[in-house]
Amino acid sequence: MTVYAIGDIQGCFDGLRKILDMVKFDPANDRLISTGDLVNRGSQSLETLRFCYDLGDAFQMVLGNHDLHLLAVGQGHRMQTKNDTFDAVLTAPDKRELFDWLKRQPLLIDYGSYTIVHAGIPPQWSLNTTRRLANELSNVLLSRQSSAFFENMYGNTPKKWSESLSGPDRWRSIANYLTRMRRCNSSGLLEFNRTNIHTSEFDKNTDFAGWFKHPDRLCKERAIVFGHWSDIQGRFLGDKLFPLDTGYVWGGRLRIMNLETELYTHYEYKK
Repeated sequence: MTVYAIGDIQGCFDGLRKILDMVKFDPANDRLISTGDLVNRGSQSLETLRFCYDLGDAFQMVLGNHDLHLLAVGQGHRMQTKNDTFDAVLTAPDKRELFDWLKRQPLLIDYGSYTIVHAGIPPQWSLNTTRRLANELSNVLLSRQSSAFFENMYGNTPKKWSESLSGPDRWRSIANYLTRMRRCNSSGLLEFNRTNIHTSEFDKNTDFAGWFKHPDRLCKERAIVFGHWSDIQGRFLGDKLFPLDTGYVWGGRLRIMNLETELYTHYEYKK
């Protein structure tokens, strides 16, 4: 059995099929783990969801921000935006089955020596803290509190985590760290200003940098596989960091990683 991790697919079903053919993925024997954002921006969100759903036990994923957005829209808690491309999902006869399946997906997966998340792990969270909070939000998604979460999910505050947070503010903070984070300071204060989105380097005036750049982060001994940040183009970030979103939906590459060998395979975008 070979276990693969794949970066953000974002409704690009044709690219997904091509790269799985390249690595000779066999769902009877192999396993595929997605870093999230199965849907949106690409034109084949429904096909992507159905394919991954039909893989059954051969497929796992962590939820990304676009997956959560689809759930919020699909369950009537948010209006679509002009950039959303998942209309076919919203009118599909099997949409409820797909939404129920998507809600059951975790926000963190541990596989061997790897931890897989969508956006990353903030410097002030230990691995155990991250697991606990990811599980807490997963439980909210499966509870009667899910409506309150989706109705209050959007927003950039609070920008810094505190264990004293409760209710929607607490849930939003967990979701923002695990599915939206790119840059923060050493204490985990999030930067949502998109001015510096193209770089993970330190801003000397503010201490903001890519979450993985902070030397005292508590999870630096753990191998972290993540997606979300296509602007860093999947470049080498150091040992134990595996960025898999290489911007396929924007004309870049789709990246898949063999978790046994740590080798990447890429499929180049074709118009």
